[in-house]
Amino acid sequence: MAMATTPHITAERLLDDGVVEREFTLGDVPGFLWTPGPESTAAATAPTTPLILISPPPLGLGRVYPRIAGRARYYATRYGFASATLELPGSGGRPGWEGAEETRAELRRILQAGETVGAELVDALVLPLVERAAPEWRAALDALLALPGIDGPVGYEGGVISLGVRLAAVEPRIRAAGLFAGSFVPAASFEEARRVTVPLHVLLQWDDEDNDRQAALDLFDAFGSQEKTLHANMGGHTGVPAFELESGARFFARHLRDVRE
Repeated sequence: MAMATTPHITAERLLDDGVVEREFTLGDVPGFLWTPGPESTAAATAPTTPLILISPPPLGLGRVYPRIAGRARYYATRYGFASATLELPGSGGRPGWEGAEETRAELRRILQAGETVGAELVDALVLPLVERAAPEWRAALDALLALPGIDGPVGYEGGVISLGVRLAAVEPRIRAAGLFAGSFVPAASFEEARRVTVPLHVLLQWDDEDNDRQAALDLFDAFGSQEKTLHANMGGHTGVPAFELESGARFFARHLRDVRE
C-alpha cells in the first residue's frame, strides 16, 4: 500500500524551550516532528533549516521518546535544525512480519544462554526490518521536505545501523550520517556499506555487551566514505558519554550548513 504524501498532524504543542513538537501519521505510520519555534535565535540567524532523521532502536517510540526528543530539542535550540522520527515496523504496536516474534524469542534464548548469535538469525532479525523501514523513511522524507520551513539538506542518525547503511547508500538527499554501532549487522550490510560515500560519524561503545566489537570495526572499515570518523568510548550499551551529543551536532553542522565560528 502506498503511503500518504502529506503528514496528518494529530497533536501540536510548544515546548518550554520554544521548540514546536508535532505528532503525525503518514499513512498508518506514526511519528514526531520537532522544529525550532518562532522565537528561535539559532533558526533566525541561519539561511536554511536542515532536517535530521532520527531513527529509534526497535523498542517502540513510547519507551525511547525521552532520548529521541532530547536530541531533537538540542538540535533545534542550539543549531536551528528540524528533526523527525518514525515508529519502526514491528515496534510500538505496529504489526511485524511472519516469524518475527519467534525470531526474537530465539535471540533472547541464545543471549540468556551465552551462546553465539549465528548469521542466519541475524539476517532473520534485521533484514526484514530494513526492507520494510527504508521505503517508509524515504516516503517520510518526501512528505517532510514539502512542509513549509523545512529546507534541507538532510542528515540521518540512528541506532539500527543496517537501516542507516541502506538509507545512506540509496537516498541521495542524505548528505551526512551519524550511526550507532550497537546492533547486529547482516553480511549484506557490509556489501552495502561499500556504496556509502557520505561523511560518517560513528559511535562505538567499546564494552557493549550486546554488540560484536570486531563486526562494528569491520563495518567501519567497509564504508566507502572518504570522510569517516569513529568515536569509541569505554562503557556498555547505554553508556554513551553526554558530550557525544554536541560532537554529533557539530558534525551535522559542518555538513548540512556552512558554520563559521
